[in-house]
Amino acid sequence: MKLGGKTAFITGASRNIGRAIALAFAAEGADLIVNTRVNRDELETVAEECRKAGVRAVPALGDIADAAAVDRMVKEGLAELGTIDILVCNAAIRPHKSLAETSLEDWHHVMGVNLHSAFYLARAVIPGMKERKRGSIIAIGGQSSLTGRPNTAAVTAAKTGTLGLVRALAAELGPFGIRANMVIPGTMDTERRYAEWYPEFRQAPPGGAEQLKQIPLGRLGRPEEIADACVFLASDASAYITGDEIRVMGGRIIG
Repeated sequence: MKLGGKTAFITGASRNIGRAIALAFAAEGADLIVNTRVNRDELETVAEECRKAGVRAVPALGDIADAAAVDRMVKEGLAELGTIDILVCNAAIRPHKSLAETSLEDWHHVMGVNLHSAFYLARAVIPGMKERKRGSIIAIGGQSSLTGRPNTAAVTAAKTGTLGLVRALAAELGPFGIRANMVIPGTMDTERRYAEWYPEFRQAPPGGAEQLKQIPLGRLGRPEEIADACVFLASDASAYITGDEIRVMGGRIIG
């Protein structure tokens, strides 16, 4: 198994991409700490699915935008499982608002969930990784970390900042055997629970002919394909890759 003997902390693991990553890691032998903010039932369902693969899975309910909550969840996870070898920063919010409509509260909320949380999480898990001289930090990015999009100033700034954080961590932590990379999804076939985050789909739902024309592979991505990229970056197969990004976008952006 590619991840046997390792433990991963995955945020936003109750559904969609986070759930797919958790299940893929479990299938490859990793013990898991799976996080979501409030939906305990969904999270426990995912944890139970992971346990069926023969691994340990610990639910961690808490707000990753709260530094104290992050420290608590990491401490509890370490007490239960002993180590954290892999960190996957997946949870994010994607509100669409023009700059003029974006309040200070909106701005700080997006920064807290999408950017600050990655700093809090990395700071909490890095000491143990340094002691063991190994570790893999994976951030889930987005198209906004590569190109500007209208009405997403906060999201674009946060995701771009996360890519910068990944590069800085890779440079700083490489001497300790710790790698940091980003996986950038394209347009994915996922549940979109918050319609206000996706106003572009009100007139043209994802997967429509016009949208697919922009994707050379001609289809939407699947959460499992993001999970496969994360398994690769979490495993020893990517031992010489750090400070880099994998675009799982079907060719939507080339170059």
